[in-house]
Amino acid sequence: MQVLAGKLVSFTMFILLVPSLVSSIDEDNNDNIKKVISHKLMFEITLHGFLLWASMGFLMPIGILAIRMSNGEECGRKLQILFYVHAVSQILSVLLATTGAIMSIKNFNNSFSNHHQRLGVALYGIIWLQALTGVLRPWRGCKGRTVWFFAHWLLGTTVCVLGVISIYTGLGAYYDKTSKSTKLWTIAFTVEITVIVLIYLFQDKWVHIQNQGVPVRPSEEHSSIGNEKGTDK
Repeated sequence: MQVLAGKLVSFTMFILLVPSLVSSIDEDNNDNIKKVISHKLMFEITLHGFLLWASMGFLMPIGILAIRMSNGEECGRKLQILFYVHAVSQILSVLLATTGAIMSIKNFNNSFSNHHQRLGVALYGIIWLQALTGVLRPWRGCKGRTVWFFAHWLLGTTVCVLGVISIYTGLGAYYDKTSKSTKLWTIAFTVEITVIVLIYLFQDKWVHIQNQGVPVRPSEEHSSIGNEKGTDK
């Protein structure tokens, strides 16, 4: 009888403990699922930021510097190489930005409640419009080339400016989302952009700077010598 009573008590305690055990297991599973989702979301956010930096913060400026370097080249292999560097870097930039946009639409909660998301929508549209103008490039000397060149330059400049702003606002959104400091990344990106801008500004002056150390005869001296020869005759 005592053995039966002991078994009954043990069975009763087991029945009472089962719900708590099940609930604790469910809570552990939910915590694990949340951790997996959190790590997955963090990876996607980081990858999205890297793609946009590679597109707007690296490839796009490289393409602009390359085509700007070609302004001093009239013809030849170097001119072709610079043009292909410009074209390939811009194509890769558009593809990476598009991949980042697809990731954003697919995986993130796009309520468009912050400046980064709103700016991103405008930026994606302008990027593809810029790519379209590049494809529709008329030959040099053709009618409408001047209008096309101005439109292409204006869109490219707009994309670069908005791209840089988008990266800064993206770093701010990353901090708001994760509470992780982005100060180091902000400083590194600022240094990169500063170097690119300095290179851009010095490109047109580089040949002129190099020629400063070359001794040349003043143009006034040439003209005076020519005048003297003319009068002797």
